[in-house]
Amino acid sequence: MTAPPLPTGNLPLPRWAYVPGEADEAHADYETLAQITALVPSRFGGHVPGRHPALRYALRLNDHGYFWESQEILEAVWAAAPQGGRERILLRACIQIATANLRLRMQKPHAAARLLGEALGELKALGMRNAGGDGFADGFPVAGLSELIEAKLARPQLAKADWVAFGAVNRT
Repeated sequence: MTAPPLPTGNLPLPRWAYVPGEADEAHADYETLAQITALVPSRFGGHVPGRHPALRYALRLNDHGYFWESQEILEAVWAAAPQGGRERILLRACIQIATANLRLRMQKPHAAARLLGEALGELKALGMRNAGGDGFADGFPVAGLSELIEAKLARPQLAKADWVAFGAVNRT
């Protein structure tokens, strides 16, 4: 028996943040993540809506320090996004950012810097693609996120406190 979908305003945060190497993967809160991934359709038609509850939840997870969990949900949304669409590019960048944040928490600053650099490349590629629609990529402050990442990468070495929050970027 499956539970009914959760109301979008009441999606719970996981009970704890999973960090590889600090805990066995069996300690990840798969139960909460399964409730959210159940909201992701097998395929989005045309574009990924910027207000989709699983997408908003994944961004919220990242901004609350649940980096591994954010990456998991973002990957589910990415897999359902239309092939060749702008959302796939932005989602790939968001996945790389969440993964970079996780690497910072794991005290792997060089891996984090590499991932942030790759995310920045995706964001620049996204800026070269035609905009104009109702998708996630059309309403997201890509330029602000790019500037934030560039500022982080300009530092001599990244530290745990240098993680990137999506909510730190001004939305237009």
